Amino acid sequence: MTTDHRAPRTPTETSSRRGLTAFLAAPPPAPRLDDATVARRYPRLRLQVFLGIFIGYAAYYLIRNNVPLVSTILKDENGFSTVGLGVITNGVLLAYGFSKFLSAIVSDKSSARFFLPIGLALSALANLFIAFVPAVGASVAFFAVVMIVNGFFQGMGWPPSGRTLVHWFSTSERGGKTAIWNVAHNVGGAGAGGLAGVALASFGTWQSVFWFPAVVCLVIAVVALVLLRDTPESEGLPPIEEYRNDPAPVETDAADEGASTWSTIRRYVLTNRTMVNLALANVFVYTLRYGVLVWAPVYLSEVRGASLGEGIAGFSLFELAGIPGTLLCGYISDKVFKGRRSPTGILFMTAVGVAVAVYWLSPVEGTLWISLAMLVAIGGLIYGPVMLIGLQALDLSPRSVAGTAAGFTGLFGYVLGATLASTGIGLAVHAFGWDVTFVLILACVVLAIVLLAVVGRDERALNERKRARDAEEAEAR
Repeated sequence: MTTDHRAPRTPTETSSRRGLTAFLAAPPPAPRLDDATVARRYPRLRLQVFLGIFIGYAAYYLIRNNVPLVSTILKDENGFSTVGLGVITNGVLLAYGFSKFLSAIVSDKSSARFFLPIGLALSALANLFIAFVPAVGASVAFFAVVMIVNGFFQGMGWPPSGRTLVHWFSTSERGGKTAIWNVAHNVGGAGAGGLAGVALASFGTWQSVFWFPAVVCLVIAVVALVLLRDTPESEGLPPIEEYRNDPAPVETDAADEGASTWSTIRRYVLTNRTMVNLALANVFVYTLRYGVLVWAPVYLSEVRGASLGEGIAGFSLFELAGIPGTLLCGYISDKVFKGRRSPTGILFMTAVGVAVAVYWLSPVEGTLWISLAMLVAIGGLIYGPVMLIGLQALDLSPRSVAGTAAGFTGLFGYVLGATLASTGIGLAVHAFGWDVTFVLILACVVLAIVLLAVVGRDERALNERKRARDAEEAEAR
């Protein structure tokens, strides 16, 4: 291992620093530290940055979209219809989807240390605006506009987290680490319900469900800034592939060196069949995720006779159940299917379909616990495929565009999936009722399974090529 040298700056890095402000641009490689210092600092910084993206990203969920938590209040006291609530929810998810993709392009060349906390702080300010400007609660259109702004800032959370995972954790360990990190979704989602309950009990107004968690997130943004770092190279450490002797399964060709960012994105993301199929699968996975989650308080209230508190409890249980479900999904993917993600996703999506059917068809006059139990089951199962699709996008693309690839799948999931889950389901319920709506939800299960099966063939072929390449390199040595 070479000591005290500075890696040369590539043309792409140089141009990116001119294109971004010096404040957000990714720092250049620092002089390489000696072996003893590397051995001491690398494990500590890996844990530190992991905690940073876990805590920071969980906080995004505290203020992402708290409208469903007070949907019955907004309907009863502010006169918002189910269609209006769907438009508001859809606005934030659409904005989030576009922002996740665009932010990923910028984030791949930016410092994760600053990118994530800045987005969190800006989202907190948007939630404070909702709470303290009375005109927002008086108009569906105004509410939707502010939530769109909030959704745009929310898109700044995932890309730097994905960048951090790619740069600090190698391929062979990334599945387990990503599964653990993905639990941040559920911790934050459940925390949103918990903070909403505390806010309503303490302050008694729907506005408190927005400003109270926003204040918490401003504090967490500072904590994330302290914990996060950009890349190992920027800290004087070797790349993670060198440190763990674990080469990436997909690498850019030599011909791509010095190519423009757009050319690389077009080749490895936009026109890549595997990425396109992953993105389409994500549409239906996210339709299921948000179609059940967003409308849980309304469905439980209108159909199952649940109170506001019970509806919020269902929302939180859905999120909490995702924690063991995601970890189990990662374990099955690694141990049972030997690192193949698609079969695991198909297994979990099949189980989701069964749970959704029971959630829908259980007798209305029955006890509420059956509906809540099915919400727990759906939440425990759906977050596994959500995690796996993001992980496959990271694994099956070069490191230089990994965040953009994940953002691309997220763009489809949130833009198209969000439209189907929020506005689409709102319109379906309004026009046809809940029975037809659940038939459409189950159709999404089938389509997601078909697309994951197609992706599975591509994943298998890429893994076979990687094994052949490794064997050739071993024989050459």
